[in-house]
Amino acid sequence: MSGFVPVKVVVAGEEVTIRSEQPAEHSRAVASHVDDCIRRIQEQSPMVDGGKAALLAALQIADELFRTRSDAEFGSGRLEQTMEEIRRMLPPAKRSIGR
Repeated sequence: MSGFVPVKVVVAGEEVTIRSEQPAEHSRAVASHVDDCIRRIQEQSPMVDGGKAALLAALQIADELFRTRSDAEFGSGRLEQTMEEIRRMLPPAKRSIGR
């Protein structure tokens, strides 16, 4: 897709327009995730104002991202290790396949 696609979404009761190269459905899903995080924080702590709830939601989402990246890196490392173990079991002529 070329260019930026404007999409109107509502986050924390505020209508905003997001301009993204991603499909509109993706932008709506991202906005919905942020809105859900803010809403959960406000439900758990009604005394937290909107700005602080948004900040806490941003920290929570960043934590999700960091954990996901860490899990992916671990999985990639484990995959490489398994592939190397399998290569050692192959006849020497076939060990370079996939490298």
